[in-house]
Amino acid sequence: MESLFSHPAPDSEPQPNRSFDLEPVVCTVVVRAPVAHAFMGFTDHTHLWWPMADHSVYGEGSHVEFEENLILETAEDGRTSVWGTIDDWQPPISFHASWYPGSTAMWSTEVRVAFRGVDGGTEVRLVHDGWEGAEDPGQTRADYAAGWPGVLERYVRFMGGGSE
Repeated sequence: MESLFSHPAPDSEPQPNRSFDLEPVVCTVVVRAPVAHAFMGFTDHTHLWWPMADHSVYGEGSHVEFEENLILETAEDGRTSVWGTIDDWQPPISFHASWYPGSTAMWSTEVRVAFRGVDGGTEVRLVHDGWEGAEDPGQTRADYAAGWPGVLERYVRFMGGGSE
């Protein structure tokens, strides 16, 4: 093709976009708390349970919070990094955010967290997808598939649960 508006040569086959073939990362945990309390623990107290040493832009000593329509990390020296933009806020049921910690909105993926009452507490279901938005879709998905379970385990422990 000679320009953006040129048509491909007749015998050329379009290449598949492998990022569309990537499955969402889905993680589900149950916390021993009512739905509203589970939502508040996740969104209002993130700074108390998020593993900043392992999963942050500025490392240990910084903190993360939900502030207006942003998920924001603040370093000890006051620098900030936007992790995501909340575009659907339905407390205490769910929220959805464009997600891009350590990057820019141009390379965002999508995170939805839903809270549902179940026997013994609240089921918290995190679905992370939209890999086509990532700079390196396959690696980004693999990183989050490995990282989300540990992050959510910290949340479960914060909410009074843990491994038996």
